[in-house]
Amino acid sequence: MTDRDEQQQQISFVELDGAVMTALLDGDLAAAGAEAGVALTDFFLTDSALWLWRYRLGQMADDPARAHWCGRLAVCGPGGEVVGHGGFHGPPDDRGMVEVGYAVDPAFRRRGYARATLTELLRRAAAEPGVTTVRASIRPDNVASLATIAGFGFTETGELWDEEDGMETLYEIQLRTRAS
Repeated sequence: MTDRDEQQQQISFVELDGAVMTALLDGDLAAAGAEAGVALTDFFLTDSALWLWRYRLGQMADDPARAHWCGRLAVCGPGGEVVGHGGFHGPPDDRGMVEVGYAVDPAFRRRGYARATLTELLRRAAAEPGVTTVRASIRPDNVASLATIAGFGFTETGELWDEEDGMETLYEIQLRTRAS
Protein backbone atom coordinates (compact mmCIF):
# COMPACT_ATOMS: atom_id res chain seq x y z
CA MET A 1 0.00 0.00 0.00
CA THR A 2 1.42 3.40 -0.92
CA ASP A 3 1.35 6.51 1.28
CA ARG A 4 -1.29 7.92 -1.05
CA ASP A 5 -3.51 4.84 -0.58
CA GLU A 6 -3.13 5.05 3.20
CA GLN A 7 -4.05 8.75 3.12
CA GLN A 8 -7.15 8.02 1.04
CA GLN A 9 -8.31 5.56 3.69
CA GLN A 10 -8.27 8.10 6.52
CA ILE A 11 -11.88 8.97 7.31
CA SER A 12 -13.21 11.92 9.22
CA PHE A 13 -16.86 12.69 9.81
CA VAL A 14 -19.02 15.73 9.14
CA GLU A 15 -22.37 15.74 10.93
CA LEU A 16 -25.38 15.07 8.75
CA ASP A 17 -27.79 17.33 10.62
CA GLY A 18 -31.48 17.98 10.06
CA ALA A 19 -30.88 20.92 7.72
CA VAL A 20 -28.64 18.81 5.46
CA MET A 21 -31.12 15.91 5.41
CA THR A 22 -34.03 18.26 4.69
CA ALA A 23 -32.15 19.80 1.75
CA LEU A 24 -31.40 16.30 0.45
CA LEU A 25 -35.08 15.33 0.75
CA ASP A 26 -35.85 18.47 -1.27
CA GLY A 27 -33.40 17.21 -3.91
CA ASP A 28 -31.14 20.22 -3.41
CA LEU A 29 -27.57 18.90 -3.43
CA ALA A 30 -26.09 22.41 -3.58
CA ALA A 31 -27.95 23.55 -0.44
CA ALA A 32 -27.15 20.30 1.37
CA GLY A 33 -23.48 20.62 0.46
CA ALA A 34 -23.37 24.27 1.48
CA GLU A 35 -24.99 23.42 4.83
CA ALA A 36 -22.57 20.51 5.41
CA GLY A 37 -19.52 22.38 4.09
CA VAL A 38 -18.64 19.62 1.60
CA ALA A 39 -19.68 18.73 -1.95
CA LEU A 40 -22.21 15.91 -2.21
CA THR A 41 -23.04 13.61 -5.12
CA ASP A 42 -26.23 12.03 -6.43
CA PHE A 43 -25.46 9.03 -4.19
CA PHE A 44 -27.12 11.03 -1.42
CA LEU A 45 -30.33 11.30 -3.48
CA THR A 46 -30.86 7.60 -4.23
CA ASP A 47 -34.12 6.01 -3.13
CA SER A 48 -32.41 4.18 -0.26
CA ALA A 49 -30.64 7.37 0.88
CA LEU A 50 -33.87 9.39 0.77
CA TRP A 51 -35.62 6.68 2.79
CA LEU A 52 -32.79 6.89 5.36
CA TRP A 53 -32.89 10.71 5.62
CA ARG A 54 -36.67 10.63 6.12
CA TYR A 55 -36.31 7.91 8.77
CA ARG A 56 -33.49 9.70 10.61
CA LEU A 57 -35.36 13.01 10.61
CA GLY A 58 -38.33 11.23 12.18
CA GLN A 59 -36.06 9.72 14.84
CA MET A 60 -34.50 13.10 15.56
CA ALA A 61 -37.92 14.76 15.82
CA ASP A 62 -38.97 12.13 18.38
CA ASP A 63 -35.70 12.41 20.31
CA PRO A 64 -33.33 15.32 19.45
CA ALA A 65 -30.48 13.58 21.35
CA ARG A 66 -30.35 11.05 18.48
CA ALA A 67 -28.87 13.68 16.19
CA HIS A 68 -25.49 13.22 17.86
CA TRP A 69 -25.55 9.52 16.94
CA CYS A 70 -27.39 9.07 13.67
CA GLY A 71 -25.66 10.47 10.66
CA ARG A 72 -22.25 11.52 9.50
CA LEU A 73 -20.75 12.12 6.10
CA ALA A 74 -17.60 10.03 5.61
CA VAL A 75 -14.94 12.38 4.27
CA CYS A 76 -11.49 11.31 3.14
CA GLY A 77 -8.20 12.97 2.54
CA PRO A 78 -7.09 16.57 2.53
CA GLY A 79 -9.40 17.41 -0.39
CA GLY A 80 -12.42 16.48 1.70
CA GLU A 81 -14.03 14.12 -0.79
CA VAL A 82 -17.25 12.62 0.57
CA VAL A 83 -17.05 8.85 0.01
CA GLY A 84 -20.19 7.80 1.87
CA HIS A 85 -21.95 8.08 5.20
CA GLY A 86 -22.03 6.30 8.52
CA GLY A 87 -23.32 6.46 12.03
CA PHE A 88 -25.36 4.57 14.56
CA HIS A 89 -29.06 3.76 14.63
CA GLY A 90 -29.31 5.77 17.82
CA PRO A 91 -27.80 6.23 21.27
CA PRO A 92 -26.80 3.23 23.37
CA ASP A 93 -29.68 1.08 24.57
CA ASP A 94 -30.11 0.03 28.21
CA ARG A 95 -27.33 -2.55 27.90
CA GLY A 96 -24.91 -0.11 26.21
CA MET A 97 -25.32 -1.43 22.66
CA VAL A 98 -25.25 0.74 19.54
CA GLU A 99 -25.89 -0.52 16.03
CA VAL A 100 -23.57 0.68 13.32
CA GLY A 101 -24.61 1.56 9.79
CA TYR A 102 -22.59 2.84 6.86
CA ALA A 103 -22.65 3.03 3.08
CA VAL A 104 -20.00 3.87 0.50
CA ASP A 105 -20.78 5.70 -2.72
CA PRO A 106 -20.43 3.16 -5.59
CA ALA A 107 -17.85 5.47 -7.20
CA PHE A 108 -15.55 4.84 -4.21
CA ARG A 109 -16.14 1.16 -3.49
CA ARG A 110 -13.44 -1.51 -3.33
CA ARG A 111 -10.81 0.96 -2.12
CA GLY A 112 -10.97 0.34 1.63
CA TYR A 113 -13.35 3.16 2.51
CA ALA A 114 -15.94 0.88 4.15
CA ARG A 115 -13.28 -0.59 6.46
CA ALA A 116 -11.91 2.89 7.16
CA THR A 117 -15.43 4.14 7.95
CA LEU A 118 -16.11 1.18 10.23
CA THR A 119 -12.74 1.71 11.94
CA GLU A 120 -13.63 5.33 12.68
CA LEU A 121 -17.14 4.40 13.88
CA LEU A 122 -15.69 1.78 16.25
CA ARG A 123 -13.16 4.33 17.52
CA ARG A 124 -15.99 6.79 18.14
CA ALA A 125 -18.09 4.17 19.93
CA ALA A 126 -15.14 3.17 22.11
CA ALA A 127 -14.68 6.82 23.13
CA GLU A 128 -18.25 6.96 24.48
CA PRO A 129 -18.35 5.73 28.09
CA GLY A 130 -21.94 4.49 27.79
CA VAL A 131 -21.18 2.17 24.87
CA THR A 132 -20.21 -1.41 25.70
CA THR A 133 -21.15 -3.23 22.48
CA VAL A 134 -21.37 -2.44 18.78
CA ARG A 135 -23.77 -4.42 16.59
CA ALA A 136 -23.84 -4.84 12.81
CA SER A 137 -26.83 -6.45 11.09
CA ILE A 138 -26.03 -7.86 7.66
CA ARG A 139 -28.00 -9.83 5.08
CA PRO A 140 -26.40 -13.26 4.65
CA ASP A 141 -25.91 -12.59 0.91
CA ASN A 142 -24.12 -9.26 1.45
CA VAL A 143 -20.62 -10.57 0.81
CA ALA A 144 -19.04 -7.10 0.76
CA SER A 145 -20.36 -6.17 4.22
CA LEU A 146 -19.38 -9.55 5.64
CA ALA A 147 -15.87 -9.02 4.29
CA THR A 148 -15.80 -5.50 5.74
CA ILE A 149 -16.46 -6.65 9.33
CA ALA A 150 -14.04 -9.60 9.06
CA GLY A 151 -10.99 -9.11 11.22
CA PHE A 152 -12.61 -6.62 13.61
CA GLY A 153 -13.61 -9.23 16.18
CA PHE A 154 -17.36 -9.31 15.54
CA THR A 155 -19.09 -12.56 16.47
CA GLU A 156 -22.43 -13.84 15.22
CA THR A 157 -25.11 -13.44 17.90
CA GLY A 158 -28.40 -14.22 16.14
CA GLU A 159 -30.67 -13.02 13.39
CA LEU A 160 -33.64 -10.74 12.90
CA TRP A 161 -36.18 -9.80 10.28
CA ASP A 162 -35.70 -6.26 8.98
CA GLU A 163 -38.66 -4.74 7.14
CA GLU A 164 -36.35 -2.95 4.72
CA ASP A 165 -33.70 -5.64 4.10
CA GLY A 166 -35.34 -8.96 5.04
CA MET A 167 -33.51 -11.56 7.14
CA GLU A 168 -30.27 -10.28 8.63
CA THR A 169 -27.58 -11.92 10.72
CA LEU A 170 -26.52 -10.03 13.85
CA TYR A 171 -22.86 -9.56 14.71
CA GLU A 172 -21.54 -7.88 17.82
CA ILE A 173 -18.21 -6.78 19.22
CA GLN A 174 -17.77 -6.15 22.94
CA LEU A 175 -15.85 -2.94 23.64
CA ARG A 176 -15.96 -3.11 27.44
CA THR A 177 -18.04 -4.62 30.20
CA ARG A 178 -20.85 -2.61 31.69
CA ALA A 179 -20.03 -0.92 34.99
CA SER A 180 -22.36 -1.99 37.78
